[in-house]
Amino acid sequence: TDPGLPVLLLAHQPKFIDRAAAHGIDLQLSGHTHGGQIWPFHYLVRVDQPAVAGLSRHGARTLLYTSRGTGFWGPPFRVFAPSEITLLVLRAPQGSAGV
Repeated sequence: TDPGLPVLLLAHQPKFIDRAAAHGIDLQLSGHTHGGQIWPFHYLVRVDQPAVAGLSRHGARTLLYTSRGTGFWGPPFRVFAPSEITLLVLRAPQGSAGV
């Protein structure tokens, strides 16, 4: 990749964010966790995944956004884990040439 350009990674599971950060990924977009789907089982999801939902920083450069998604796994309901459709707007930092 060109080190002067941002690098975006789409990865189904957030659990590989450490590898992404080690390889200079700027932003990883993931899902898989369903936001924990059923409280209190989201605590178990956190054992396997570094993030259940939302934006988090990993290392000096890498951001991870984990979507709650719109569906479910297993039983057809969600408890304290509302579904979401995410709209991300990516902009170049102020003063950069942009792409």
